[in-house]
Amino acid sequence: MERRVSAAPLPVAPPRMPQLPPSRLAPLARWLLGRCGWRLAGVLPDEPKLVVIAAPHSSNWDAVWGLLFKIALRLDVHFIGKREAFFWPLGPILRRLGGIPIDRAAAHDVVGEMRREFARRERFWLAIAPEGTRRRVHKWKSGFWRIARAADVPILPVYFHYPDRTIGLGPLFRPSADCAADIARLREFYRPWRGKRRSVE
Repeated sequence: MERRVSAAPLPVAPPRMPQLPPSRLAPLARWLLGRCGWRLAGVLPDEPKLVVIAAPHSSNWDAVWGLLFKIALRLDVHFIGKREAFFWPLGPILRRLGGIPIDRAAAHDVVGEMRREFARRERFWLAIAPEGTRRRVHKWKSGFWRIARAADVPILPVYFHYPDRTIGLGPLFRPSADCAADIARLREFYRPWRGKRRSVE
């Protein structure tokens, strides 16, 4: 028999964080998360701009739970997704939820585009899966680091830990000039946490 995990009450988002207007969906999302035993661990930072990274990303369920938390907390968090996922009728829904379609096969300046997006907004949180795939990888993509460096914003590491149904928030990480060292430190932070099908190596 599957173990039921009791969920703690969700926190209120801090004032400087980008937030969505009140919605009837927020109470429903909170109820679903509580009913399924999911909880949030850690503290939401009172930061107007940052890059969120989420790992381990091993299942499509990661997006489901992540979006439910986003709706429940009214977090105005944007995310980059492959353009192929923005097909009709899913595309308009993903855009409404904060999705930004990216053509990964085309040669264009995603880092510069996101830097300009940060510059033109007073508040902007951008979420990226650094592994870039649900499969096990031995090397992370560096796009999230390059975007954070170009926009001069901190990185918020967020982890999935399926054994106790937790989405956890780590401490803010300020990227240095050493990409390889920064990514190694972040990967070490993720080592204890296990996704639905795997952990971060």
